Amino acid sequence: METAASNPRRSGSLLSMLLMVITLTVAAFELSERLMTYVRSEFGQEAQDRLETWQNLHDMASRAAVDRQLRLVNSFFNRVRFVSDIAHWGEEDYWATPVELLTTNGGDCEDFSIAKYLTLKSMGVPDEQLRIVYVKALKLNQAHMVLAWYPEPDADPLILDNLINEIKPASQRQDLEPVYSFNGDGLWLNRSSGDSERIGEARKLEHWQSLNDRMVDSLR
Repeated sequence: METAASNPRRSGSLLSMLLMVITLTVAAFELSERLMTYVRSEFGQEAQDRLETWQNLHDMASRAAVDRQLRLVNSFFNRVRFVSDIAHWGEEDYWATPVELLTTNGGDCEDFSIAKYLTLKSMGVPDEQLRIVYVKALKLNQAHMVLAWYPEPDADPLILDNLINEIKPASQRQDLEPVYSFNGDGLWLNRSSGDSERIGEARKLEHWQSLNDRMVDSLR
C-alpha cells in the first residue's frame, strides 16, 4: 500500500494537515504531540526523530551567540538529502516549508535556505540581518540559493550554503554571483559590486508567497 513515506509527492496534501499543529514564529516554536504522532504514523520513526532533533536544536541554541547559532543550524540542515524538485515533488520549482523538508528528508537549495532562515529567525536573529540570496553558482553554471547573515547593514555577510559546510564571508565565495535577495521585509536587486537596491517587497516572489500562505493557513 502506498504511503506518504514511500511517495513524497503525496506529502504536499498530507502536510497541509500536519502543518496545522506547528507554530514557527519569532516568538514561539512548538512541535506538538499531535504533529509527532501524525508524522510517526505517516512517515515513520526516523521522520519524527528529525523533527525532535530540530526542536532540541532550537531549544539548545536559542540563547547561544549568533555565530554558534549559524554553525549549528547550517550543519543540521546540511545533513538532509539533496533531491531535485522534479524528482521529489513532481514539480519544476517547489519551495518547501521546514517541516516538509525534514519530514520527507529531502529538498533542494531553496528548501535548505528557507529552513535555515526561518529557524534562525525563530531563535531571535533579527530579520534585517538575514537574507535569502538567489545566486549563480559559477563552477556549476546553474542557479543556486544561499542564506546570508549581515552583522551590520553594510557588512560583508556570512554565507550559509548547502554545497559546503564551512561558513565563509561572501567576499571569499567568488564562485557565487548574487542576483537578488529577500527576507520577510523586502526584495533587493544585487550587483556584482556588492551593492544592492531595494526593488519592492518579497511577496512579489510567487513561490515565497505560496510558502507563506501555506504556513499561515496551517495556523488558522
